[in-house]
Amino acid sequence: MGYRLSKIYTRTGDNGDTGLADGRRVAKNHARIEAIGEVDTLNCHLGLLLAELSTTHSTHPALTGVSADLSLCQHRLFDLGGELAMPEYQALDSHEIQRIEQLIDHWNSEVGPLTDFILPGGSIAIAQAHLCRSAARSAERRAITLHQLEPLRSELLIYLNRLSDLLFVAARVIAKRQTISEVLWQAAPAPNKS
Repeated sequence: MGYRLSKIYTRTGDNGDTGLADGRRVAKNHARIEAIGEVDTLNCHLGLLLAELSTTHSTHPALTGVSADLSLCQHRLFDLGGELAMPEYQALDSHEIQRIEQLIDHWNSEVGPLTDFILPGGSIAIAQAHLCRSAARSAERRAITLHQLEPLRSELLIYLNRLSDLLFVAARVIAKRQTISEVLWQAAPAPNKS
């Protein structure tokens, strides 16, 4: 991956298409570009979560581990975007999926079973983790749309699926380590049938 941008604007996309690393030109709303864009959005949201976690380390040092683990995910997301941009390039393997699954199991044992539905909130970091989870689901949906047109390696789809699970558990672990109660969903009262 020795290619680096030396000029930010090229004017080659002014008519609504863009270039892929293999030289193909596709519409900017092509399923591949949509998937790349959603992965990029997820990476931006994850960066915001990491920035928020870094500001809370002094008051909640236990969040340092969460930040370090999620930072690795941000780098792997960039790799995943590279795979989408360069279909012949392969960066992710099953070891990354196993790492996430082990982390989910570890964090899940810390927070315990979920007995109620929870809502995003409680702190900025918790809500941002949920926003990341939602963005991961969106990226996964876009990747599946692309997969239906141009088959992707299963590792990419599985990684996005597991990452959304990890981000859900991360929100719970952040709440526990910040000693903030999770926001529990309260069902609306049954309609009055008069």
